[in-house]
This record gives sequence, C-alpha cells and structure tokens, in this order.
Amino acid sequence: LLFPKKLWKMVESDQFMFIWWSKGGKCIAINEDLFKQEVLGRAGPLCAFATERTMSFIQQLNLYGFIKMQRDFQRSASLPEFLAEEAAASAHSKLFYYYNPNFNREHPHLLERCKRRVGLQQRAPAASGQDAEMDEKQPSQSPHG
Repeated sequence: LLFPKKLWKMVESDQFMFIWWSKGGKCIAINEDLFKQEVLGRAGPLCAFATERTMSFIQQLNLYGFIKMQRDFQRSASLPEFLAEEAAASAHSKLFYYYNPNFNREHPHLLERCKRRVGLQQRAPAASGQDAEMDEKQPSQSPHG
C-alpha cells in the first residue's frame, strides 16, 4: 500500500494507539513515544513502515503534503473544556498534529488526491563545454574599433 493508505488504515484501526483522529477529524494526532513502541519496535512481517527513525516517518508525512500544526485547530469554545484539553495535551510527552486537506475522516474519497510531492525546484543543468565553444565562435572585437 502507498503511505497515505497505510496511514489511513492505522488511524482507523484499533491496533495502533500512537495515532488517532483529532476532535474535528481534520488532523491526525501522533504520540511520538507510542510511535517508537508500536512502529519502530516492530520487525519482520509486523513492521508497518520500512523505517527505523521517527524523522523518516515525518519526512514521509511532509512528502505527501502533511503540515505540522501547533495544536489541533478545532478547540473547544468554553474555557474549562479548553483548559482541560491543554492539560491533557501537555500530559503527553510528545504529541504532534498533522494536517492534510486530502486526509479527512469525514471525506475518505479525498484520499486518492493524497499524492507524493514532486520536487518543485530542479537543478540547473551542469555547465557544458558549449559555453566555451560559443565564446570562441563569436568574432573578437579589437579595442581599436
């Protein structure tokens, strides 16, 4: 499976505790400590992703258009609920929220649009010997006119 489809299955599964939908279903929340246990700690056929580092997983998220959010952007309107959510979030050692407009619990059909990004910048072609040849073919101008 492609990365977004695997990720979707993990979010929807009861087998993984490291990842879940945010309150509004527009972000995914990832607990880094649980990720290390549940994903990086598995090997062989139980291995979910071919990675040994958290950063590799985060790079995959970025390649597929996920952006890191400071917090879940769908917060409670009431102050007591907001404070309770803040306390719960700080209780986790490392909790990250990632957003992708095409990765939304309420719109699974958008998952097909979740494509790997292609490099936006292409390297300039290496200088070839043609530049030197072009300089030689141009008539030289003498300083005397």
